[in-house]
Amino acid sequence: MRKKKLMRKKAFTRIMALGLTTALLVSCGNENAQQQAPAQASATPVSLITIPSKTVTGYKSYPTSIEGIINSGVRAKVQGYIQQVLVDEGQKVKKGQPLFRLETQSLNQDAAAAKANVNAAQVEVDKLKPLVEKNIISNVQLETAKAQLQQAKSSYESIMANIGYATVKSPIDGYVGSIPYRQGTLVGSTDATPLTTVTEIKQVYAYFSMNESDYLSFLQNTPGATKQEKIANFPEVSLVLVNGSTYEEKGKIETVTGQINSNTGTVSFRAVFENPKELLTNGNSGTIKVPVIYKDSPVIPQNSTFEQQGNIMTYTVSADNKTVSTLIKTKATVGNLYVIESGLKKGDKVVAEGVSKLRPGAGVQPTEVPFDSIAKPIKILF
Repeated sequence: MRKKKLMRKKAFTRIMALGLTTALLVSCGNENAQQQAPAQASATPVSLITIPSKTVTGYKSYPTSIEGIINSGVRAKVQGYIQQVLVDEGQKVKKGQPLFRLETQSLNQDAAAAKANVNAAQVEVDKLKPLVEKNIISNVQLETAKAQLQQAKSSYESIMANIGYATVKSPIDGYVGSIPYRQGTLVGSTDATPLTTVTEIKQVYAYFSMNESDYLSFLQNTPGATKQEKIANFPEVSLVLVNGSTYEEKGKIETVTGQINSNTGTVSFRAVFENPKELLTNGNSGTIKVPVIYKDSPVIPQNSTFEQQGNIMTYTVSADNKTVSTLIKTKATVGNLYVIESGLKKGDKVVAEGVSKLRPGAGVQPTEVPFDSIAKPIKILF
């Protein structure tokens, strides 16, 4: 009997020990599960995109100044006081239309004296002719009189031409520019400043300059064996006006100096634009946009990047799903895309959105999404 009680006691002890061990194991398992749960919960869900290679067209921008295709300075051919200003600034005029009239009183007096000399010389010739015919005088005297008549006529015609020049006319069809001189001002052919400038603006020139690096790249990327062939193959350019609107006509580059300005390090270009509505005029300014095609270049959406100390960065994801900050260099911005020069290549995967909220080494739960779902055009709201 005593032996049976002892055996029951030992069995109870074993059961209690086993229960404590089991409870301890369950407790440890729950603790490990609780420790792992926050770690899993801290992994941030992110979208990944694959860097593609695309052919895109970007633009290089250059300041430009606009001039009428013909700018004709109007000057007085004779000296005199301005008697009348017959047009106003900005007025449209025709070729040959009077613009200014100069005082001609002294010229008129000279013309009257010259006309009298012509008449006197003519009388002398008429008087000598019958005398020569009758052999009373030699023919030499008549020829001398005729020469004097011709000289008197030339002097008279010269004065009359100067009187004609006193009415200053427009040399071309166009628009009158500023008029620095007014009625009563003494003007002449040697004045440094013209009376005005008449500008033809059916077409206009746009002058701009490229730096040496852009110029060389532009030439290298334009088809053609010679410089003239390359100029003929230059792409059409756009003009952005000072109010931010894009001019409706495209321009064509016509000339390139081809020489580097030693002071500025630039090369000068001239493009021509049609101006049927006469919106552009002499003195306008704006920005020339020259298209540049980037063939088969890796691109990344701007919203998949962030800036850090002036550098453009993005996040790739490591094999253990940790974020890795990656420096990229770009060679152009096209719409909402960066054209990548270095740092990434076609096929690399990057975090698509929300990169500004991530930190290097952060745990993530990546899910791949289509590139075009992220690289949508940016809508401009007004």
